[in-house]
Parts: sequence; C-alpha cells; structure tokens
Amino acid sequence: MEKVNIAAESREGIGVKGALSKIRAEKKVPAVIYGGHKEPVSVTVTVKDLDKIVKAGKNTLVEIALGKDNELALVKEIQYHAVTDNPIHADFQRVSMKDKMDVIVPLKLEGTPADVANYGAIIEHIMREIEVRALVSAIPHEIVLDITPMTINKGIVAGEVKLPEGVELLTDPEAPVVHLMIPKEEEAPAPAAADAAAAQPESSSTKGKKDEEGNLTKNAAAAPAKDAAKK
Repeated sequence: MEKVNIAAESREGIGVKGALSKIRAEKKVPAVIYGGHKEPVSVTVTVKDLDKIVKAGKNTLVEIALGKDNELALVKEIQYHAVTDNPIHADFQRVSMKDKMDVIVPLKLEGTPADVANYGAIIEHIMREIEVRALVSAIPHEIVLDITPMTINKGIVAGEVKLPEGVELLTDPEAPVVHLMIPKEEEAPAPAAADAAAAQPESSSTKGKKDEEGNLTKNAAAAPAKDAAKK
C-alpha cells in the first residue's frame, strides 16, 4: 500500500482569538490526530502536504512526523471553505498495520456493454462507493468494476463486485451498483391534435412569400382583388 510522509507541528493557542487566522495565513491547516487508544493531539499541517495526500488517492496511508514520534494514520475527513474551497481542517485517525478497518472505497467503472451500441442503452451508475473491511495494508484506493458483460436484462449488484484478496464486503450484497436503461422515445402527437394544428389560420406575420433572393413579397392572391377595386 502506498504511504505518504508528512510533518506536523503541535498546535498551541487553542481557543485564542485570531490563532486560526494566523495558522491559515501561514498556509497551514489545523488538524487533529486521534484514536489508537491514545489521547487526541491538536496539530497543524501544511496545505502542500494535504494536497499531496489528496493526489495520492482515497484511503492513502499517512506517516506523520510529530517531534520525535511518528504517527501512522488515515485521513478521515478534510473540511473545505464553502467559498474559497481552501482546506480549513483535517482529521487523522491512528491505525495499526495489524488491525482491520471499515472504510469506504470508490468504485470505478471500466468497459462498455454491447447493448449501448446495439440498443442505445444508457449506463446508470447508482452506487459509486462501497463499504469494505480489510487490514490497513490491504485497503485499496479504488475498486475497478468491468461492466463489459452487462446487458439490459442483467445489471450488477454489490455482491457481484470482485474484491481484492483480503477485502470483505460490508455493503448489502443485493444493493444495485449499475444497470442499463433504454431511453423512452418521444410520443407522436395524437391525430386530433395534429388536425387542429393544421386548421389554425395563418397569422399576419406569416402572410406573404419570399422570392428566390429571400425578399418578402406580397400575397399573390390578394393583389388581383386590389387591382379590380381600383378599376
């Protein structure tokens, strides 16, 4: 399993007015490390290190250097500012390589079913993540699901997702993950409605014709009547 190494500093001045603003002005993020039968520790980490973890992928193992100690952890949550989208807080959960953990893993679809081309079917991805249990060393970043064999009549449920060795499914095995849909054809207008539309009188904006050069001309049927009136 891939591991990212970062450094953290103990956070002081908790609850002091302006302390968080100063931390964020230094391009650092307040964070907490908890779990593992130890007391929670408030720390700061750099925005650069958080970006490195995010780019490595979900469920990346993180080794945090904190003074003379090293903490092994997983990122449980990163909170972002609603407007700027900058990280404002991070939670790290201590882990042991000997322990199993319950985690959420993203599902990535791969392949194209033949019925997409044959019948114009649309792929509906219902479940994008599944919950699994595994040793920390065996937790995957994502699980790839090959949907090539899928047909209109047979979708895929969670219990049919092939998991890596040592990974146990916790999601309901019968929960639908992905299936194919046939788009509905637009209904043709009813005969009565079509006849009514055809019987509508021509509006004044549509009277007249255009010549070959596209110039609007008078209605040819109306012209003789006017000439007769003048005589």
